[in-house]
Amino acid sequence: MNKVLKYSVVIPVYNEEKNIIPLCEDLIAVMEEINELYEVVLVDDGSFDGSYLKIMELRKKYSSVKSVKLARNYGQTAAFWAGISHARGKFIITLDGDRQNDPADIPRLLSHLDRYDLICGWRKNRRDKLWKRFQSRFANRCRTLVLHDGIKDIGCSLKAFRKPKTTLLPPFEGLHRFLPVLLKQQGYKTHQIPVNHLPRIQGETKYTCTNRMFRSFRDLLAVKWMVARRFDPQMERFDD
Repeated sequence: MNKVLKYSVVIPVYNEEKNIIPLCEDLIAVMEEINELYEVVLVDDGSFDGSYLKIMELRKKYSSVKSVKLARNYGQTAAFWAGISHARGKFIITLDGDRQNDPADIPRLLSHLDRYDLICGWRKNRRDKLWKRFQSRFANRCRTLVLHDGIKDIGCSLKAFRKPKTTLLPPFEGLHRFLPVLLKQQGYKTHQIPVNHLPRIQGETKYTCTNRMFRSFRDLLAVKWMVARRFDPQMERFDD
């Protein structure tokens, strides 16, 4: 009897040629220990270094590795969206391609999926520079004041959740930062746990003050509008 594909691990990759192979090797070692059928979906978000060649190397070596190649650099949200849309697993696991998320935390996230629909990682001890930590804390504080979603660290990409009906999630830039509040609107029960945050060893960060704080605030106002305007009509009867 064939096992059902249970987990899809989605990883956006943008100019991470030095990180993607060691990350996937660590990840696959963890997923093999879980002993459930899984796939790893690597999304090349218009990289111009050797990232896609490294992804092809991984595909040749591991049958569990799948790939999506975007036509150009669309950004992290679009890469996550593309990966989730192509994922076949019942549950989705997301993490960054820069090796700052620790694959060893994945089993702890999955252990809560019997009681919750979405498990969010919380980088309690950040390993970033002071300015970057300040930006994240400020953004989290603003989001909490506006949306009251209770999520401590929306910027942590390490999450595990039941695959949503993606047509119910509007594809817009910045979506991944607001995934918990949007899924909660679909009835998802959410939970968050502390996870490791590793220092960046190779490559460079893709975020600056301009593309992180200002865009996030603009997106926050858009999500606030969507939350306020959402309706959920209750049907009394249906006659066919």
